Amino acid sequence: MIMWVMSDRAIPRSLRMMEGFGVHTFRLINDRGKARFVKFHWKPLLGLHSVVWDEAQKISGKDPDFHRRDLWEAIENGDYPEWELGVQIVEEKDEHSFDFDLLDPTKIIPEELVPVRRIGKMTLNRNPDNFFAETEQVAFHTGNIVPGIDFTNDPLLQGRLFSYLDTQLIRLGGPNFHEIPINRPVAPLHNNQRDGYMRQTVNRGQTSYEPNSLRGGCPFQAGTDMSGFGSYAERIDARKIRERSPSFFDHFSQATLFFNSQSKPEQNHIINALRFELGKVETPAIRERMLFLLSQVDKSLANRVADGLGATVPAKLDKPMNMSIPADVDPRKVQPKRITQAIETSPTLSMVDNPNFPKDNIKTRKIAFLIADGFDDDAVADMKQALLTAGAAALTVAPRLGVLTGANGEEVKADFSFLTGSSVLFDAVYIPGGDVSAAALKGEPEAINFVNEAYKHCKTIAASGAGVELLESAGLVTQTSGEVGKSDPQKVHPGIVISHEASFRKLGDDFIKGIARHRHWEREAVG
Repeated sequence: MIMWVMSDRAIPRSLRMMEGFGVHTFRLINDRGKARFVKFHWKPLLGLHSVVWDEAQKISGKDPDFHRRDLWEAIENGDYPEWELGVQIVEEKDEHSFDFDLLDPTKIIPEELVPVRRIGKMTLNRNPDNFFAETEQVAFHTGNIVPGIDFTNDPLLQGRLFSYLDTQLIRLGGPNFHEIPINRPVAPLHNNQRDGYMRQTVNRGQTSYEPNSLRGGCPFQAGTDMSGFGSYAERIDARKIRERSPSFFDHFSQATLFFNSQSKPEQNHIINALRFELGKVETPAIRERMLFLLSQVDKSLANRVADGLGATVPAKLDKPMNMSIPADVDPRKVQPKRITQAIETSPTLSMVDNPNFPKDNIKTRKIAFLIADGFDDDAVADMKQALLTAGAAALTVAPRLGVLTGANGEEVKADFSFLTGSSVLFDAVYIPGGDVSAAALKGEPEAINFVNEAYKHCKTIAASGAGVELLESAGLVTQTSGEVGKSDPQKVHPGIVISHEASFRKLGDDFIKGIARHRHWEREAVG
C-alpha cells in the first residue's frame, strides 16, 4: 500500500483518468450454483495519467477544487467520463495455485496471470442537482450485492460487512437511511420493516410479519426461483481457528513487483516521495526502521532514499519487523516471509508503459493559448480547430481579461489572465505568432514563468512565428537551433515543437502527438 500511495497513482491528472479496483475477492455464482472467485476492476477510457509532485502542490493552492471542477465541467460539456467494468475470474480449484493468498486484501492478481475481461461500461452523464442530497448522503456498503454475487472469507471484507452498516446507521441518523432518495432501490421494495427514526414510508395494513393470513401471506421472502437472494453453500472441512493464515505474512513480494514494474521516471518519483515524507519525520529511529523495511522491498530503493536523508540503511532491527502480534501467538510465527514470485514485473502496474492504455488521443485535454493584442488570427484559428477536432479544449491566457484584438482585427475573449490562470491547470501550451503579441508576452514575467513551469512539469509546448521568441526569452530555444529548418517545425527539446513561419503545416499534428504522450519524462533526466 505504501508503494502505491508514494507512486504517481496518488496524484492523478483527473478523477476521469484513474483506474479503480476493489481490494476484496468476491464470488460469482451462476444459475447452476457453481461459484468462482472474482475481483472487479474499472478501466478509464481516457487512460491513466498523473501530475508531478511540484505541480500537485501548486494546484492545491491555485484551485483547491481542481478535481471536483474538472469532473463537473467534463459532464456539463458532454464529455462524459467512462470506465469499462472488468473482472478477473479464478476457478475455486485454483484458489491455492498462486504464490500469494487470494483472500489477502493487500494483494493483487497480476493481469499477466489472470487477464481482466471487460464486460460492461459505466458512464457519468449527469451532475448532481443537489450535492448534499445526492452525494453526501450516499450510503455505500460492501453488503449491497445482488443475486449472483456473494462474499468470500476475505477477513477484511468480513469486518467491513459489519462496520459499514454501523457507519451508515450513525452517519445518516438511524436505520432508515435506505429510504433517503439517493439510496432507494430502483426496483420496488416490499418487506415487513416498520417504523424507526426518519421513517418515510407510510405502511398500511394490520400485519408486519410473515407468514400471515390477513394479507394473503404478503409480503414474503422471495425464493431463489423468483430471483431472491440465496447464500452460497461453501463446503468447509477444516478446523476453525482465530488466526491469520501463514500465507498472509508475505508483506514485501508484491511491493517489490510494483516497484520493479515502474518506469525509471516513476521509480524516481517514488524515491523522491519517500524522501519528502520521511524527511519530515523527526525521530531518527523511525526513519531508520522505515529504511530497513524499504530494503526488504528493494535495496537500491532504500539506499537512494537514505542518500536523500543523509542516512544509512541499518543492517538489522532491534525489534521484530512485524509488531502487530496477537496476545496468544508466538511473535516468530507472524514475521514477514519472503517468497519467490511467478513474475518479476507487470507492465499493467505502470502508468507510463501500461499496455492497457495506449497514448493515442487527447480527448478533454486543456490547452493554454498564450496571447496578447496583435496575435496571429489565422494561427490561433487553425490550431484551435485542429485541437477541437482531436477532442481537446483550447483556452486563452493573456496579460489581462476582456477582449483581445488580433493582427487582422479578429476579436477573442481571454478565458484567463496570468493572475487567474496558471500552467498547472493546463495539459499543454501553445504560443501563436504576431509580432505585437510576442513582444507583449516577452515583456510579461508571468508569461515567461508560465512556459518555464510547463517545461519543468514535462508538458508539450508549441510555438509558431514570432511566438517562438517567447521560448527564446525563457531559455527553452536557442538562437542557433531556431535558425534551422525555417520551412518546417522543429522539435528543439523533448516535447517542444516550433515553426518559424507565421503559418504552419504539420505543427498541429506534431503538437497533438506530443500532447498524447501526456508528459515528456526524459526532461527530468537532464534537469
